[in-house]
Amino acid sequence: MKSSKRGGGEKPRKNSSNQFSTLHQRLYQALNLGIKCSDDGRKKWECKDIETQKLVVRAIDAFVSCICHDMLRDRLVKDAIGDMLLALEGVFQSENETILGMAANIAVKLVDILGSSILPFNVLELVSSLSYLVSYPHSSIAASSAVTLNKILAKLTPRRMKIHHDVWEILKQRKVIHSITCGLEDFIVGSKPLEYFIEISSLLKTILLRWPSARYPFWSNATVKGLDTIYSKLDSYSAQVSVLQLYSAQVSVLQLYSSLALCGTVAKKLLENGEAFVLMIVHCMNNSKPHSIRVEAFKLAQCFLKSQECCARMMSLGGKSIITAIIRALSGWRICNGKVPKEQMLLMVEACSLALVTRWPGDHHSLFWELGIDRVLLELLLGHSHQIILLGPTLSMEGVIALALEGINSGHLVGIRPYVLDIVGWLATNCTESFNPEIHSNINCLNILITCGCLTLADFVKLRQLYPGDVPYPSKVEPACRAVLLMINSPCKYIASQARNILSELLHPNVDTYLKYLFDCLKCTMNWCNLGMESDRQTVVNLIALACIPVLPRHHSVIIESNGVRILFTFITWCVKNHATIVSCMQSSSGENTCCWFDESWEGRNSFLFFSLCGLSELIHHSTFLRNHGEKTSGLVVDDMEIGGSDAHRLVQSLHDICHDTFSSGVVCFATYILSFFGLYGYPSRLGKRIGKALKEIELADVQFRLVSGETLEVHGVILTARCQSLLPPKPHTSEEIGGGSNEGVNMEQKKFKNEVHLSSRIICQTLKKLLEFVYVGSVKVDAALVKDLRMLAKGCQLHDLLGVLDRKKPKWGRKVEHCNYIAALGPTGYEFSDIILEANEGRSTNSTCSVCTLASHHVHAHKIILSISSDYMRAMFSSAMQESFAQIIKVPVSWEALSKLMIWFYSDELPRPSSGCLWDNMDVDCQLQQLHPFIELCWLAEFWLLEHIREEALAVVMSHLNSSKELSLKIIVISADLNQLEIVEAAANYLAPSFPHLRDSGDLEALNENLVDVMRVAYVSLSQSGERHQYN
Repeated sequence: MKSSKRGGGEKPRKNSSNQFSTLHQRLYQALNLGIKCSDDGRKKWECKDIETQKLVVRAIDAFVSCICHDMLRDRLVKDAIGDMLLALEGVFQSENETILGMAANIAVKLVDILGSSILPFNVLELVSSLSYLVSYPHSSIAASSAVTLNKILAKLTPRRMKIHHDVWEILKQRKVIHSITCGLEDFIVGSKPLEYFIEISSLLKTILLRWPSARYPFWSNATVKGLDTIYSKLDSYSAQVSVLQLYSAQVSVLQLYSSLALCGTVAKKLLENGEAFVLMIVHCMNNSKPHSIRVEAFKLAQCFLKSQECCARMMSLGGKSIITAIIRALSGWRICNGKVPKEQMLLMVEACSLALVTRWPGDHHSLFWELGIDRVLLELLLGHSHQIILLGPTLSMEGVIALALEGINSGHLVGIRPYVLDIVGWLATNCTESFNPEIHSNINCLNILITCGCLTLADFVKLRQLYPGDVPYPSKVEPACRAVLLMINSPCKYIASQARNILSELLHPNVDTYLKYLFDCLKCTMNWCNLGMESDRQTVVNLIALACIPVLPRHHSVIIESNGVRILFTFITWCVKNHATIVSCMQSSSGENTCCWFDESWEGRNSFLFFSLCGLSELIHHSTFLRNHGEKTSGLVVDDMEIGGSDAHRLVQSLHDICHDTFSSGVVCFATYILSFFGLYGYPSRLGKRIGKALKEIELADVQFRLVSGETLEVHGVILTARCQSLLPPKPHTSEEIGGGSNEGVNMEQKKFKNEVHLSSRIICQTLKKLLEFVYVGSVKVDAALVKDLRMLAKGCQLHDLLGVLDRKKPKWGRKVEHCNYIAALGPTGYEFSDIILEANEGRSTNSTCSVCTLASHHVHAHKIILSISSDYMRAMFSSAMQESFAQIIKVPVSWEALSKLMIWFYSDELPRPSSGCLWDNMDVDCQLQQLHPFIELCWLAEFWLLEHIREEALAVVMSHLNSSKELSLKIIVISADLNQLEIVEAAANYLAPSFPHLRDSGDLEALNENLVDVMRVAYVSLSQSGERHQYN
């Protein structure tokens, strides 16, 4: 084989030297001994001679030593690299350890030079060879192979989808994860050196980072669960290796844990190990540890901040120690040659990121204040030289602004400023109403921190308007602006008032111009979509500013003149209609390449909608904006401008859509808060709308309220016991007055009703009806004249949900949505009012014991009213003369698993889903089928019981899992056919259609009857014909 001719591109800098020419010539003299051309012109390696392989390896080594990255554009070098990679692939098939060791070391050097330039070459064969060598018995060869493979994998990006997928398939075929696991076992028992552990753990970390599906299978191995054993074992190497190697090994363990914790399921399992795991993290955060170990420990702890449950668990196991480590990391910085050393800066950034644990409520907030977090944060903003202000008297507002301005303009630690202000905001919003700054903080310190946030927001607004191209990126100031919003709405009155006063002072000059500019930006956003990420971030910051400014009374008139209320109305309806979605910068940075984590942020993934609702809630919140809300559904009068007619209708409709959709808790809370100004109180929901029909179903009523006026109201005890037990008399059944008054003249006769309750003279029928409507529906429309009486009745009945919405308290950050839910009626509290028992088929279920009856089979004590208003079939059965209408027990022809899911849906409108993510992917087919079988049964049952919604949900669940595996789909076809679920059968057949010939020839279709095989054959033929038509067109 002749050497390649020179093509285009620049000549390498060493090409003119005789050395390069000589080495290039020698390289191809050696390569020609092993590389041959096949009949189709393709090159392949055909040499098994050991001496020839040694010659080739040495020639490659010499040539690689004389090239550099800048020479890679030359055609000579490019062709040589391709041929060298082909030769290395062939040499890696050798069984000679000496050659393998030489080739592995050269591969490391070559990949180092190539960097990302290696990806255009065909590296799949090289990846396959290296994957095999990772399990090689000789540690040095395995380690070198792991290093080379790791460098190649590190260059892959998800954007290169084809090669990304192909490499993962190779890693699975070569069982690289299993090989690494065996290597870890060997290291634990002492048969592998520390260098080997460092290299394979680094390779494993890269695999876990890039392929999430590898995390759970690796963790589930018993050996891997003992990573803490490996960490403790490292101490035994202290006398055998250098300190740097020991530190590198400890870093590797922490990085492995961090890679695993990117899977939410694994993260929860790690915390289940208890205090030992958290103490290991805390130990690595200690000041005595080098910066590299402390940084990785902080990164590992951050993995558990994605969930409030995981965060609370971590804080309960070692909260004080973790917070102490954060404080020490943030207060231990120093200036060297005018700046903070890079390694110290990196540590502070990670400590700040972990300090964002403050975004979740909990007892850890008090620990932060106790340890002086305010002083530490002030040092990060202003430097050590300003500590003297903490000892002096309380500064005036002018003095505070001057100091804060000086600190911001100084450019001190600009990189962590967004983190600092973000932490301040979360501390402010999660403190309690009883928080006393004079006790828990330093007044001067707190005031300056508040002012720094307000200055950042004010400066951004001003500069955006005056110099649109000469301002910081919006993503850099978004955390500070959000912090201001959190501070002005803090439960602590001092923090809230101070933030409002300072912001008002800073925005006072030219505020008209600022506001008009912000509103103009919103109009542009609606008119020009998809302007880019930074433009979206700017819109988010603009919305945050618009949510802050209405709090300041002096600016209300400007907002009215700018038509601001209408613009926000329009923007909200635009967001809902167009599904405009953008996450906050904090969410976008923390959710990268994770799996099995679910977004629990209060603001959700729609920052546009969330912050626009925040702004509108501020406008409506102030009484000066709301003169009359007597006719809430027809119009809203805001000062001299009426938002009525179609505008009000569209807004109310949009807010209702928000409440019925899957928006975040924060979005729903603000939507319902705004609806309260239209006289609509509570949380509208599909379940509430359904259960609300029971108000007119007096046939099944079992509780009667008697008013002094002689009026009576018939209601259902099961609904009252689930939503408002104080409306029911205590056990045993006795007379009860609700709302005050005496018990005289109350006659509790056991007639049609289980309970007859005589009410106080202070309760009027209209008010009671509204309260009952809220109990049944979860929301209620109330005229202004009734609000006061309804509030008093709700207080007497201890109905805190209704009391909260009637008081129109602005939603506190993190507040949970209080949708109506009747699931409690399925427990002991609902047994008293149960009038029907639903019994499941035995099926796979085991015998069950019941605390209120002697039935041994699985069953549910249910309530006819709940069933009848949810199913027309059940309504007809209970109201007809059929035998079932008088039966106390009804046999439901589905398994217990299906029946229990059905009952949860009846009482909560939520259908429990099967396992998801990594848990599902790592189940065997039988376990997956066991979880899906109840949903197929529900599809069948829903057709007879006329349950359209539950059929849609159950069908969607089954359909979404058909692509899990071919074996699962085959079994689903059989079960679905038995239950006459042809829609599922056809969908599964269409999924399996491409594999029909293989399934037929392999005998996998023998379990199917001839009709089902015909269905699959038709699907295959249809697929083939559509492919032919597509090719013809």
